[in-house]
Amino acid sequence: MAPTSTSPDVSGPGSGHPSGVDRAGQVETRGIDCVPDAERHGTARELFAIWAAPNVSYLSFVVGATLVLIGLSLGEALAVIVAGNMFWLLTGFVAVSGKASGTTGSVVSRAIYGVVGNKVVVALTGWLISALYLALNWSAASVAGIGLTGRLGLPGSAALDAAVICLIAGATVLVAIYGHATIVRLYSALTVLLTLVFVVVSALVVTHADWSYAPQQPLTGLGHLVALASGFTIVASAPLSYANSPDLARYLPRTTSGTAITLWTAAGAFLPSVVFTTVGALAATSLDMSDPQGALESLMPGWFAPVFVIGVVLNTIANNGMTAYSAGLSMQSIGVRLPRVAAVLVVGLIGTAMTLFAILVFDFLTAVNAMMELVVIITGPCMAVYATDILLRRNRYDGEALHDQRRTGPFWYRGGVNQAGVLATLLGAGAATLCASSTFWAGPVSARMDGLNLAVPVGVLGSAALYWALSRALGTLPAATATLTARD
Repeated sequence: MAPTSTSPDVSGPGSGHPSGVDRAGQVETRGIDCVPDAERHGTARELFAIWAAPNVSYLSFVVGATLVLIGLSLGEALAVIVAGNMFWLLTGFVAVSGKASGTTGSVVSRAIYGVVGNKVVVALTGWLISALYLALNWSAASVAGIGLTGRLGLPGSAALDAAVICLIAGATVLVAIYGHATIVRLYSALTVLLTLVFVVVSALVVTHADWSYAPQQPLTGLGHLVALASGFTIVASAPLSYANSPDLARYLPRTTSGTAITLWTAAGAFLPSVVFTTVGALAATSLDMSDPQGALESLMPGWFAPVFVIGVVLNTIANNGMTAYSAGLSMQSIGVRLPRVAAVLVVGLIGTAMTLFAILVFDFLTAVNAMMELVVIITGPCMAVYATDILLRRNRYDGEALHDQRRTGPFWYRGGVNQAGVLATLLGAGAATLCASSTFWAGPVSARMDGLNLAVPVGVLGSAALYWALSRALGTLPAATATLTARD
């Protein structure tokens, strides 16, 4: 529905007041409004810890093990891990728009989809997919936490399981509520702590790994290619899901190097993801990783298992704290008139409900694989179009203009929709769907190729090329850039 207001975004106290607080230990009061130059602070280097803490992850072990379980050799698994994680460079590149505009990615994308079209896209990617990832990560932590309650001798019950889930979710939402500066400070400490815990686990795995491992029945022909493509899709789905990277860079001074933002963001996520996903693959050479938690804990001395569980929970809080923070901002950007804190709480409640279903009703490992294989149908094209827009505009975004939602505003386009962005994303996602495959479903093109999953290359490259061409053919880019200032 088109907005009835003829004025730019209006942000009251708690939802984005111009004098927003961004200090560690205090609740951030700024919402989606632009960060003034006088309030910008920090350096690109701080982005490393922000992205490392969420990616020193238990899920990396699970994903790495999955690559071996589907039939890849160790060498092939490592190649897939490195190739898939290269998409973190795309996540880092998208982050530069936050520095340029001083606002969130969910507002910058109005330039791509138009004021009205952006509401639909952000509702899907900023709300639904974010809530799904909240549930996925909370499920991983809850499985570990529930196992710890058993070790402590507590009687198992659905009520206890639900209490563990709600406790982890509550701690996560609290991080998101305190916001950006607290995340920067907290994640630096978490990166060190989590790395120490996961390095110990990795050392235990490495000493028990079968370095001469080879699949009992080596894959050949098209089946081999199918396994490689499936593994690549699973690994790539993580970096392709983080379109919120501008939200963590918007407080940086306007003079901060875009290259530095890209590389520190990418490195913070790439390094731990590659290391610990590789460890997960090594674990699968000698352990039954169909039960990841049980398999890993079987290697640990009794006293260390609770430490590991606490590490899993803290990592989840770091990962989902960032996700919930951005999801709350996304809710504001589509016109929901809630303060940022209330928006975070709503997203948290949705994610908690999904987690309860995933843990109490659905199989965790199945949920991980199914979601990570299919989510790229949407996130891949969205990320590709976003990155292409940055290139086309040379990262010149006027944050104040992006907040102008009037019909006469520069990003209203036709009926509030930028047809180039919407068509490129829809057609790219449609093509990716035809070429996608998972454990329970395959698109018609993929099905004809015995399940070969080409969703990532088709969706990413196709959407980028379409947006480039349609922006020129429909004349949307000149109309959008006419009001932009030449500020990097």
